[in-house]
Amino acid sequence: MTKLFLSTALVAALALPALAAHPAEGEKLAATQSYSFWLLDAIKSVDPAKNTDVEGSDVLRSLFEGLMNEDAKGAMIPGVAESYTVSDDKLTYTFKLRDAKWSDGTPVVAGDFVYAWQRVVNPETASEYAWFIELMNVANATPIVKGEKKPEELGITALDDKTLQVVLTTPTPYFIKTLSHATTYPVPRKVIAQYGDDWTQPGKLVGNGAFTLVSHNLGVEIVMKKSPTYWDADNVLLQDLRGVTVNDNNVALTRYMAGELDRVQIPSGQYPRLKQQYPDQAVSLPYACSYAYIYNLSEKGPAALKDQRVREALSLAINRQVIVDNILQGGQRPATTWTHWAIEGFDAPKTELATMAQPEMTARAKELLKEAGYGPDKPLKLSIQYNTDDAHKKIAVAVQQFWRPLGIEVTLNNVEWKVHTDRLQNQDFDIARYAWCGDYNEPSTFLDWFRTDGYNSGKWSNADFDRLLNEAKTAPDPAPLYKQAEEILAREVPSAFIYHYAKVDMINPTVKGIATENVLNTWFAKDIYRIEK
Repeated sequence: MTKLFLSTALVAALALPALAAHPAEGEKLAATQSYSFWLLDAIKSVDPAKNTDVEGSDVLRSLFEGLMNEDAKGAMIPGVAESYTVSDDKLTYTFKLRDAKWSDGTPVVAGDFVYAWQRVVNPETASEYAWFIELMNVANATPIVKGEKKPEELGITALDDKTLQVVLTTPTPYFIKTLSHATTYPVPRKVIAQYGDDWTQPGKLVGNGAFTLVSHNLGVEIVMKKSPTYWDADNVLLQDLRGVTVNDNNVALTRYMAGELDRVQIPSGQYPRLKQQYPDQAVSLPYACSYAYIYNLSEKGPAALKDQRVREALSLAINRQVIVDNILQGGQRPATTWTHWAIEGFDAPKTELATMAQPEMTARAKELLKEAGYGPDKPLKLSIQYNTDDAHKKIAVAVQQFWRPLGIEVTLNNVEWKVHTDRLQNQDFDIARYAWCGDYNEPSTFLDWFRTDGYNSGKWSNADFDRLLNEAKTAPDPAPLYKQAEEILAREVPSAFIYHYAKVDMINPTVKGIATENVLNTWFAKDIYRIEK
């Protein structure tokens, strides 16, 4: 049997209580403890196995809790796991669970995690995030996802109700960082067995988070309230939580100014004005998301995009500085890589996008298109698909203008979020607006997206790229391998990387406890509280 160890540092870290909401000295709590936040699009699912978007994860972190949570700076802290040990070969993790309860009062046990993870990788669940369990390197995840082994063979075992063991296929330095992700949350087996797909409906959903589901009017609002059964309920100050869907960012800002919302994204171009007028409310912070135009390289995609010269030309012709300076104006940065610049341990390569001036890049783009047989006399016709949002529209119009002098005729196709994601999943597009936000603070959270078996909506594939990422999993220092992987993306251009996000928001100054130093922008409603004006 592998000998387990627990380092002094680890004991100290896990002996700490979970981050709780406590007013600072001089702050007086408001009589009403409520928080209303903005959602751009409808929450597609509150099933941890079926959620795919950032806003859904924000809600799931309130309704459920995983083995680990994150503090205000993104460091991992205990969730349901009270402590853990790691084997000498770094392949076996053993978690001791605390006395946690589901919202129906029944205990959360190790078997709930086993069932949840098996459910994610089970092909019958059709989870779009099954790959995440593979990314975690949980033993047998890949053959199970492929249908070659049974879900029961996944490397996760309940040794008893309070002891959970996870076996990995290879040492994975970022494994613990993945355990605050919604895909890894436990789910109530009996409730799912009783209600089937309807188990997530209000009145039926049973969670283990700090809040319970009161109502969910799809595309309008989702309402939650404090859970009395949450293990750390005594330290949760917020009583009511509400997510409000407003598809128009400008309308959302108006509702914020009217006091209907406590936090809202600042519409593109308005940050400088709002920062000057409301310096204590307007914020711009690094946010580990990257914005790109994905090329459809599948059999269903345009033939022209199969030519690397065309892809490179399209990317070079986009004036990223104009987009961040004139359209967004909120502290965003031009993207010369897929991995966000603020990700821990990332060493960005010096690519054409990083070293050439825009006039040079535009001239080079014209040369490449001419070599590929396109130009004003033989125009290339493409469509750009984007989901409803004023900034997405402005960027698409700008790119249309950047490409026009090259003889490229662009049709803009605006669709609602659900339609957009469905088309991405089914490769029903030419070029599609997309953004990826890191699931944990390490470069592989971005680079794995482009793996042949990754999320990879454009279906680009490169064996050398896959090999580098496989080698990075066990490398003592994976940074050079990540750099080489980014260099392949720069050469092959499976996508036009446009900008790296900043979190540009208006936040009600009476709302405290919102994490502003976590580059992943992960926030937990259990840490939020409201003070008197």
